[in-house]
Amino acid sequence: MTGTDSDEYSAQASFMPGPSAAGGAPRKRLDSIPSDSGVSDSGFRSRPKQSQLERDPGMPASTWRLRSDAWEYLKFAIKRLAISGGDFSMIAADGEVWRSLRSLKTIELYWGGFGQRYVEDIAELLSDGEFDRAHDMITRAVNRLRGNTVPDVAEDDHLNEDERAEHKDRQDPRPRFEVLIVDETTEGGRDELHTDLLKLRNASDQFIYDYVIVPTADDAVVAALTNPNLLACVIRPGFTDHTREVLSRDLRNAVALAHEGTAMSPTTPMSPLNSVRRVLRLADTLAGLRPELDLYLMAGAHIENLAGALTHRFRRVFRREDQFELHLSLLRRVQHLYDTPFFTAIREHARRPAGVFHALPISRGGSVVGSKWISDFVDFYGLNLLLAETSATSGELDSLLAPVGSIKKAQSLAARAFGAKRTYFVTNGTSTANKIVHQAVVSPDEVVMVDRNCHKSHHHALMLTGARTAYLEAYPLNDVAFYGAVPLNRIKQLLLDYRAAGRLDEVRMITLTNCTFDGIVYDPEKVMAECLAIKSDLVFLWDEAWFAFARFHPVTRKRTAMVAAEHLEDRLATDAHATAYREQQKRLFDEETGEPASDEVWLNETLLPPPDSTIRVYATQSTHKTLTALRQGSMIHVYDQEFAYGAEESFHEAYMTHTSTSPNYQILASLDLGRRQVEMEGFALVQKQLDLAMSLASAVSRHPLLKKTFRVLTAADLIPEEYRETERTMPLRDGLATFWNAWEKDEFVVDPSRITVEISGTGVDGDTFKHEHLMDRYGIQVNKTSRNTVLFMTNIGTSRSSIAYLIEVLVKLAGKFNDPHEIRSQDALTEPAAVMPPLPDFSAFAPEYAAEVPAADPAKQLPDGDLRTAYYAGLRRWNIEHVLPHELRRRVESGDVPVSAGFVTPYPPGFPVLVPGQVITAEVLDFMSALDTREIHGYDPRLGYRVILKKDQVESKK
Repeated sequence: MTGTDSDEYSAQASFMPGPSAAGGAPRKRLDSIPSDSGVSDSGFRSRPKQSQLERDPGMPASTWRLRSDAWEYLKFAIKRLAISGGDFSMIAADGEVWRSLRSLKTIELYWGGFGQRYVEDIAELLSDGEFDRAHDMITRAVNRLRGNTVPDVAEDDHLNEDERAEHKDRQDPRPRFEVLIVDETTEGGRDELHTDLLKLRNASDQFIYDYVIVPTADDAVVAALTNPNLLACVIRPGFTDHTREVLSRDLRNAVALAHEGTAMSPTTPMSPLNSVRRVLRLADTLAGLRPELDLYLMAGAHIENLAGALTHRFRRVFRREDQFELHLSLLRRVQHLYDTPFFTAIREHARRPAGVFHALPISRGGSVVGSKWISDFVDFYGLNLLLAETSATSGELDSLLAPVGSIKKAQSLAARAFGAKRTYFVTNGTSTANKIVHQAVVSPDEVVMVDRNCHKSHHHALMLTGARTAYLEAYPLNDVAFYGAVPLNRIKQLLLDYRAAGRLDEVRMITLTNCTFDGIVYDPEKVMAECLAIKSDLVFLWDEAWFAFARFHPVTRKRTAMVAAEHLEDRLATDAHATAYREQQKRLFDEETGEPASDEVWLNETLLPPPDSTIRVYATQSTHKTLTALRQGSMIHVYDQEFAYGAEESFHEAYMTHTSTSPNYQILASLDLGRRQVEMEGFALVQKQLDLAMSLASAVSRHPLLKKTFRVLTAADLIPEEYRETERTMPLRDGLATFWNAWEKDEFVVDPSRITVEISGTGVDGDTFKHEHLMDRYGIQVNKTSRNTVLFMTNIGTSRSSIAYLIEVLVKLAGKFNDPHEIRSQDALTEPAAVMPPLPDFSAFAPEYAAEVPAADPAKQLPDGDLRTAYYAGLRRWNIEHVLPHELRRRVESGDVPVSAGFVTPYPPGFPVLVPGQVITAEVLDFMSALDTREIHGYDPRLGYRVILKKDQVESKK
């Protein structure tokens, strides 16, 4: 293992301790730490130097674990002292206790339930030797964090002993959330707010909430960045700007980044008008960080005048005396988030008696419950599954193909959650979702530019639509045998080539995968902006099959398609953008002739789209892959300004074409519930997911045996240097601000939830390591391998225990692979076999399927080709032959130009190495011959490759 938890949270905390912001001067006992306790004046060991940070990649990216571990450590340490009859000198000698308390004193300012005074009380009890009472208070906090007990009172030192006892262990099963209040107030004012809140609570309320009260704008940002339990924020104009807490450098930098562009100058004089502006800017900052937070303004005089101007920022404006109205508004709003219309409808349907004279014998368990032979079906899945199974598409259950009720409402709620204009549920996976979008947008002979490394469903969709396919080449990662992403300049260059050839009007859509299977993430806003600058009506399809979770973290959200579309739409509407666009046009076009400048000029500029560009963006997401949904549960998110003006009809036709008339209602219900979950706790889950991934990366990098056998690939391995501005190669490991900075600036970044581990030190290939060592021996499932890598993915269901188990298994395997007496299997990599040939680029479409060669300049032939014609040519048995690899290689070497008759897709790497109509080259054959994968779609080793015959060969065969 990598050391104790206490080592991690004490030396590398995201918070530094400091004086209380609203609670007056700290109590003497907590500040009076003996000089020999190993604690610095600030309450922590000295901060590690930068060189130490590089060697020690354990910086926590969030505070959920730091907070939990600090309370857990205190519980353990104080219990031990209480049992041993310790005294204050023993406490003083245990610097870890004081470090934990001082960390918690700052952290608890930003979380509901306890607060800074609660920590101060514990410190005072410890200083007075009252270990049992201190242990009781710590146990309450630990139980709260574990979810065992939920006390109704947090900062309860104003209650008498009887009241404390009454509330101490009260359990309440109702879901609990937290509300941020931003206001400079006194201790008495805070107590009054908490007391008023208790009075407002009612046994009939469906939810419970606590206040988190912070005095400054900086503290509000810290709370939004670190406390995922917040679902609403009440801003009161009495707050000040800058925090008095002593925060880590990373957190200070993150706060500065959040304020950037909205914070007022520190020299701005105070006035009523400036006060309103400060409120608005804080609201804008919080909305940018956490758009899911509902913002409320609680003001004093003249709220009628403020209300009209603030409605687009605040859900409601209240006077201070309207606490009850605010209370009702908070509960009602959370009820809207909690609502799952389709799940509720199907649950009610299952409870209702019904006579089934329809299809589906299994409905309500009719064909199962009385069976002697398949009753174990009910035993395993439960009766509710059968009661909810139905063919009904009317009434409260609605129809997926033409929804008007519960499904329509559920899809609208999903659109709200994911920032889309519209959202559509898909019950047969993102492969179908991709085909729906392609068919809805593209017509035969229109050009679609698509990453050749994309999922096979895109290739099949292009074949079905009859679009002309122009493949974009991602940069190769030959050392690990997979591709990265497509550089923006390659996309721009191809668009410029189509413009030069007079064919730009034929280019309809650009399709890219964000993020890729291996975790490479684009900057969608930048890509779309610069492409629209060349062709202002392009449609974009972002395949976010593996990126649905990203919407629910303040940093990763920025690189999702829907957020990028919204930002782009807002940006194009500004006067500043229009002015900048006009100035750039003077550089891009000759004023006299109107001719465009050279391609070099266009490639070196950060292009600005015309203000009247049409924003047409689609995103397909495999909800089941990274969020909570049953397998094949997916969504299509639409942000299309043309949707209501003709695009909607074509979309519905495509949706009807590919959607079953008998969709699985359990999948639909799980999509509805998955949406509810991420709106209520998505930030918490994603924050935890990313943090645990960093724990895994840190363990592999630091453990002496693991780092000898395995190596975690970072941005330095997965993204060429020319596509990265930031120097840190695993930004999240260095802290939130570094993570934020990289995702703001770099052309490509790496999804930190994916840890790609290079395994050459084991002596076995990835497929063998996956099946024989991880799955068969230890039951550890992984999704993807390459010749010499294994991809470990964390998700919102990953636990600390599962990470610990994986580390334990890797240590055991490392020991086995480094044991000189261990006999290696026959699958061990030999040195020649371990060297993979370069990944093959797309060769070209054969002349009969390719774009016409320009007579004026044959060297400028465009890359698009006709997949559909080649595909159907390859299905006619008289039109093809099967050729074994050695014979095919002989033909290529003799100068022949064989043409693939179908798709050939090895797993891994999982994309078509050959497509219909593609010229088969020596590079392709070299790559295929080096693969030892167990699964290759479209290739039968007994028969060889399917090759399209030439015309004279077809005639002779007939």
